[in-house]
Amino acid sequence: MTEMNRLQPHEIAKFLRSYRLVGGRLRTVKVVHKGARVVAVEFRTRVREAISDLGKDPRYVKLRLRLDGVEEFRFQMRPSQPKAKITDARIGYHNGLFFVTLDSVGLEPSEVAQVFDFRASEVYAAGRELFWDVVTPKEKGA
Repeated sequence: MTEMNRLQPHEIAKFLRSYRLVGGRLRTVKVVHKGARVVAVEFRTRVREAISDLGKDPRYVKLRLRLDGVEEFRFQMRPSQPKAKITDARIGYHNGLFFVTLDSVGLEPSEVAQVFDFRASEVYAAGRELFWDVVTPKEKGA
């Protein structure tokens, strides 16, 4: 497994500009129990990178987000909601925890999500540390 990048609270805005999560796909969600009370949540997505060259289409990448030291999460699906498409994505840092949601919280694009907005979401998790990496495809025959 490759070394993941640690996201710091002051890097959230830059990270969200680098990857276009909205419109991407949520591929898997994994809850990992690492002991009696230690939990991690991993989101695997397929999203677009930011446009770096106006002459080229943005590239799709497999982006992995992992929250360590998870203190709360909720994953709930309703029949009327899209099953895998990311309709909105927010990452926030409140009270020493990173909050990640990958569904609509009903805010305008310029509004900042607060703790209660994340908790009203159907797909969210909050943890002490947030890591990310771009998953590179395995070579055939390896």
